[in-house]
Amino acid sequence: MVDPGVRDSVSGIDNDEMQEWYDSLEDVLHRYGPEKLRELLVHLQERAYQRGVKLPFSANTPYINTIHHTEQSRFPGDLELERRIKSIVRWNAMAMVVRGNKNFDGIGGHISTFASSATLYEVAQNHFFKGSTDKQIGDMVYFQGHA
Repeated sequence: MVDPGVRDSVSGIDNDEMQEWYDSLEDVLHRYGPEKLRELLVHLQERAYQRGVKLPFSANTPYINTIHHTEQSRFPGDLELERRIKSIVRWNAMAMVVRGNKNFDGIGGHISTFASSATLYEVAQNHFFKGSTDKQIGDMVYFQGHA
């Protein structure tokens, strides 16, 4: 009997055979786990490619978290301290723009530009970008100043 969940069909392959494929996938997942299933699928994809099968191009990943929430580590650092520092930096940026407006009109929009991206910059600078060491060159990042 075909699983009612089998709704994906391939033209020319009947539902019973599709169910066998799905059952095989579930069996590998159950017996060997997700990592071995992923490895098997990579090998199958490579084999198909070697046999001239044109595979769909996928430069984009699905918009889902690729790390299950139970496997995520705690966010590093002191979140409250980082929030306070970010608030001080935002206040300082606003003060510099206000001061600059005394001499040059029309630069006030930069307050909202920075405020909207401050969290992105803070997380990137404190948790992702790497500095240069004797074992690696540092990340080279160009920040476009205008949104």
